[in-house]
This record gives sequence, C-alpha cells and structure tokens, in this order.
Amino acid sequence: MKLQFWSIGKAHESYVKEGVELFTKRITNYYPVEWNIISLPKNSATLSEADLKKKEGEMVLNNLQKEDYLVLLDERGKQLKSEGVAQLIQSRANESVKNIIFLIGGAYGVGDSVAQRANLTWSLSPLVFPHQLVRLVLAEQIYRACSINRNEKYHHQ
Repeated sequence: MKLQFWSIGKAHESYVKEGVELFTKRITNYYPVEWNIISLPKNSATLSEADLKKKEGEMVLNNLQKEDYLVLLDERGKQLKSEGVAQLIQSRANESVKNIIFLIGGAYGVGDSVAQRANLTWSLSPLVFPHQLVRLVLAEQIYRACSINRNEKYHHQ
C-alpha cells in the first residue's frame, strides 16, 4: 500500500518543510509515501470561489484512480483519535487498498464533486489552520498512526 499526500497550493514553506520532510522520511519505514503539490490554476486570481473550486476539483479527480481510497481533510469532517487514524490505515492495508490519498483542498475547500468522491472526510480539528501547517500535522499524525500499529513507543513518549 502507498500513502499519498496531495495538497492544492504552493510548495512547502521553509517554516514547515523540515518537519514535513522529517515525518515523511519516518513514514517510509512503514509504507511508500509521496507528496503531490497540485499547483493552482494559472488564472486562479481572476476566478470566482465556485469556479476555482470547480477547476481544482477537476485537477484532483483527473489524477485519481477508481480504486484509490480518498481521505479529504476538512474541518467539517469526522474527528478521529490517533488510534482511529491507525485503525483506518490498518483496515485499508488489510483490504489490500493500493493507495490511500490524503487530500488538503484549496483555500476555499473543495467542490461537491470531490467531496462526494471522498471515501472519508476527516477533520484534524474544528479550527481552521493554514494549509502549510495542516501538511505538517498530517504528516506527524500519519507517522504516529503507523507507530501505533507497530506498538512502538512514539505515541506515549
């Protein structure tokens, strides 16, 4: 199984890059992992919120495979404890899912088509965070979940 982190927006800012790289490297001890930073449409500044979400949604949906398990990150989603995230990953591995894709949407979230395609909508918190910070928290939580599944100490250090 491969874990993929997709984020709509700009490359990692320097203030999160080191942490994202650290946790991504740690995750590779459990699963292959990759980041896919999806660039904003060229004319994004001139688009309405609805049109921007539609264009971003098309880019996401065009890159998804039918069998991909899509986890959409959204503050209105289901909140999970770290053990729940670990169970989510282990259950998908047990089902022989090829790819779990964790998607961080654009500045206005995602359009209905992407939300409907998601297998799970997950909320890290009811608070809204900068997308760059979400990348770091996501990478850390996935590493934590992997360490929980292996009964390693990290979760309770």
